[in-house]
Parts: sequence; structure tokens; C-alpha cells
Amino acid sequence: MNLIDYLNNSYKFVCDNSENVKINYSKIDEMIDQIRNSSVTYWLDSNPYGLMDMDVESIANFLFIYHAIGDYCFWGDPKWEIQTDLGTMDGSYAIMYLILNRFKSNNNFEMSPDEFKELLKGNVTIPLFEDRYSNLVEMNNLLKRSGKSFYELIKDLNVDSQLFEFIVSNLDYFKDVSTYDGEEVLFYKRAQLLTSDILHVREKKEKAAVDYSHLIGCADYKIPQVMRCYGMLEFSDSLSNKVDNKVEIEDGSIEEIEIRANTLKVIDYIYKKLDKKYSRMDINDFIWLLGQDKSKMTKPYHRTLTKHY
Repeated sequence: MNLIDYLNNSYKFVCDNSENVKINYSKIDEMIDQIRNSSVTYWLDSNPYGLMDMDVESIANFLFIYHAIGDYCFWGDPKWEIQTDLGTMDGSYAIMYLILNRFKSNNNFEMSPDEFKELLKGNVTIPLFEDRYSNLVEMNNLLKRSGKSFYELIKDLNVDSQLFEFIVSNLDYFKDVSTYDGEEVLFYKRAQLLTSDILHVREKKEKAAVDYSHLIGCADYKIPQVMRCYGMLEFSDSLSNKVDNKVEIEDGSIEEIEIRANTLKVIDYIYKKLDKKYSRMDINDFIWLLGQDKSKMTKPYHRTLTKHY
């Protein structure tokens, strides 16, 4: 069994024993009807910066940087925000804005801690700043060792299992493994998303024959928040009280692992009920994009300080 196959099986033990998180299948069926009557959009097609207008090599090299330092853990009190010509921004689109502006003028991201801090300057220091800088250093070390760009390293890897294995075997910062009742549970949210992004971009821009059908979805903050707001996930009274009152839930705790595992089970259930018409990552993107309408997010996301998502 390769790593990505193991990924697809390890979380199911958690769901079978979950006490803090339950799945409401009737509410999922309502979501399935919504998906059937909608168009499923790749999440980067909705980005406001024209990212997909760049050439494939540039997009891939940008995404490598973005997923190293960007797409995780934005919450805090106060929340990290930036001021732009487009107004106040936060979260993944905010950090994408900063990284993309730098990338378009200078795609060399070797920088000192002070330069990096200036790049990500907002109303407060971005959460996990030191981890992000460590990732940047590790990313640059890989590129220096190889003497190639990220795109040159991966341009012949068209199958998700191959690309995923390359990413996680070369970059320690993508490791995302928990332990539940003595059993190892693999999530690898960020590595999956980078894999999916690269293959989607190559499919769209190069018309390459790619396969991302083995990826299982992104167990993060936003997806379970949407699922709970739409009634698909139900939390115990104790967990609901913590999440609704924005009490931090420890990284690797039973509650956090159960949130993440059941998120993946919902995605897989939708995938199978739709007769595998859409990939699990496409379903993931559909749900994530629903969460960008903040007026529909009637319940908060869970707070976990983590470099995994």
C-alpha cells in the first residue's frame, strides 16, 4: 500500500469511534442536491488576482511558495489583516495577494527574517511566523540542492500518488500525522492541496492527462465550519461550547482529530453518492467556496494553532 492509499484508509477508524462529532446524512443529501444543480468550480478559478492568466511554470512555482508559507493558520485575536487597494483582506486570499505581488516583481524568495516579516506585514504579526520562515528556508534549500525550479522538478509527474510522494518525501513541513487511540492517522492537508493545485493547473492550462482521483480532501478549518453550518456535521455539547466560544482546541487532541476525520468521511460520502462524477478534491473546493460567503457562516470555525492547516 502506497502512502496515498494509506491516507485514504487511516481516518476511518476515527470516524467509527468518534464521540464528539457525528454526521447527519439527511443534511448531506440536501448538499448533494445542491451540488447536482450547481457547477463545481476549481477554487483558484475564483481567485481575484488573475493567477490563472500566468503561464503554467509561473503558476506552479508560485504555488510552491504559497503552500510553503501561506495557506494555513490565520486566526488570532485580533485576526491578522492587511490593507490593500482592494480594501481590508484576511486569510488565504490576503497572503496570496502579498506573495503574488512579490512573485511578479521578484520570484527569488531567499530573504532574511526581517525581510520576510516585512513581506507579511499586517495589523499584527501573522500566526506561526517562525514556522513559516523555517518552511521558506527548507523550500529554498531543496531548490538550491536540485539546481532546478519546482516546475522543472515535477513537470513529468502527472499522477497524484507520484507527485504527492515527491512532495512529502522532500519537504518535512508537509508532514501531517496524528495519533488516535494508539492508531496513526494521516491527513496531509497541505500536501494534498499542492498536489491537487498543480495537477488542476496542468490539466486546464496544458491539457495534460493527469489523475488526481486518489486525493481525499482537505481537513482544515473552513470545510468543517461549512459542514457544521449546513448541518452535515454535529458536535457534542462540550465541543459545541468550545467552538462557539472560540476556546482553543489543542492540535492533535481527540476532538480536533474527530473534526478532521469526519470532514473527510463527509467528502467521501458525497463523492460516492454522486457516482464519482466529481473528484473528492472538486467536492472539497465546492464546499470551501460556499464558506467564502461569510453571511452564511452562522457558526465559527474551530480554533487550533497548527501548521497543518
